[in-house]
Amino acid sequence: MTDRRQLLLDAAIRVLGTGGPRQLTHRAVDAEAGLPEGSASNRFRTREALVTGVFDRLVEVETAAWQRLATDLPPGDVTAFAAVVGRLIREFTDRQRVVTLARYALFVEAAVRPDLRPAIEAARARLAGWGEPLLATLGSADPPAHFRMLLALVDGLLSNQLASPDDGFDPESAVATLVRGFRTG
Repeated sequence: MTDRRQLLLDAAIRVLGTGGPRQLTHRAVDAEAGLPEGSASNRFRTREALVTGVFDRLVEVETAAWQRLATDLPPGDVTAFAAVVGRLIREFTDRQRVVTLARYALFVEAAVRPDLRPAIEAARARLAGWGEPLLATLGSADPPAHFRMLLALVDGLLSNQLASPDDGFDPESAVATLVRGFRTG
């Protein structure tokens, strides 16, 4: 990805994550990026192209965060897995809060724009490609179903913490409890 393209997409994520979908315009992205007017529209000719670029960039940012946190995850260790997922949730409700809000804004837009859904499904399929085998090493009897449950839990924890921050937030406990429930007997 070129530096200018990344600069524009990161600016678009900030616009989307701080102002919501209605604020995501080429002009707003140019202003946020500190670039001349027309820069975003030259790179992303339509708003749809901009939204697609933002979604792809969000997947890159989230994937990089996971890879950074999970590099030395011991196989089969539920406590270590829960700790890594908990750190990821904390990061995306704190330091990367705007990234998470931008992702949720795109999900809301996808609810009314079916053309965005294939990209979301493709990203989920890529996640499942690493997540399902990982859950199998943790003892899951049904990795595909359990992975969908884990994603639902993570999304619920993220959205609740973003909407109503809790000083006693304990995502690790919730993740560990769910994953232990997946284990075969």
